[in-house]
Amino acid sequence: MKINAERIAQFIEGKVEGNGNAEVASFGKIEEAKEGQLAFLANPRYEEFLYTTKASVVLLNDNYELKQPVAATLIRVPDAYIAFAKLLQVYQELMKSQLTGIQQPSYIDGSAQLGEDVFVGVFTYIGANAVIGNNVKLYPGVYVGNDVKIDDNAILHPGVKIYFGCCIGKNVTIHAGTVIGGDGFGFAPQEDGGYKKVPQIGNVVIEDNVEIGCNAAIDRATVGSTIIHSGTKLDNLIQIAHNVEVGCNTVIAAQAGVSGSTKIGRNAMIGGQVGIVGHLQIADGTKINAQSGVSKSIKEKNTAVTGSPAYDYTSALRSQALTRNLPQMEKRLAELEKLVRQLMQEKINF
Repeated sequence: MKINAERIAQFIEGKVEGNGNAEVASFGKIEEAKEGQLAFLANPRYEEFLYTTKASVVLLNDNYELKQPVAATLIRVPDAYIAFAKLLQVYQELMKSQLTGIQQPSYIDGSAQLGEDVFVGVFTYIGANAVIGNNVKLYPGVYVGNDVKIDDNAILHPGVKIYFGCCIGKNVTIHAGTVIGGDGFGFAPQEDGGYKKVPQIGNVVIEDNVEIGCNAAIDRATVGSTIIHSGTKLDNLIQIAHNVEVGCNTVIAAQAGVSGSTKIGRNAMIGGQVGIVGHLQIADGTKINAQSGVSKSIKEKNTAVTGSPAYDYTSALRSQALTRNLPQMEKRLAELEKLVRQLMQEKINF
């Protein structure tokens, strides 16, 4: 999709300098951009590239004074970085608005309900009694099980699987390969040493404005619901076990795992590769450093922890500093012991 500089300026309330008919079809970094691309300059460190860039259009701050002629068409704005971000959002919305209709082959059960302006990509499956809201985008290869509800403006990228009975809120984005509603890890040990599977008959509820990365797994509850509350952001490769509850606006980085029935509060920040055992309470505003192992509940709000087992962040740093100094401390202790022995010997001789 091509768009000219004048049209771009209207979107971001900018002023064109140069050829208003200059067209772009994609974006590029100012030092690498090619003809037909749009770039921006906000960081003075990249100033030199303004005069050599091949970009057709460049966003530039109002107060920037040119030091030499520029080949690209300029669009002046108060803040080039903010304008670029806004333009990316507009571009993304335009691209999404073009995705409508039902591609074939795909399967949609006769009892399923589809809202307006829905896009169903090729090889998508929509099961019995599923309810799909307005402007939902289901990319190719998405599986939507029986009785699933997906609310307005949700986006499910290729290969997402939503098992039966799960609920997806408004403005939710789920990236490729993620599975919502697989069985929780429930097995009862038997006298013969084997394990008997405990049926997992609950569901998963994803509330509004949640974004989930690629290849994450959120297990259905044994009974009741596994819940991801509104505004939460989950990175790639995350495991959320059965009956876990993640509070509003919490962020969890890649490769973290949360064991069954743990409740995480609002506005928590959980680093990559964190492991949290089951049946814990994690207070609002908790910060857990990367690769930490949490084995006890964190009940005080806005606590920062690190390590395995995780404990107070500041104390942990002090302990690490002391550990690094142990060889020097050992040497000093040996010298002190030697001095004490000398003094005692002198006292005996005296």
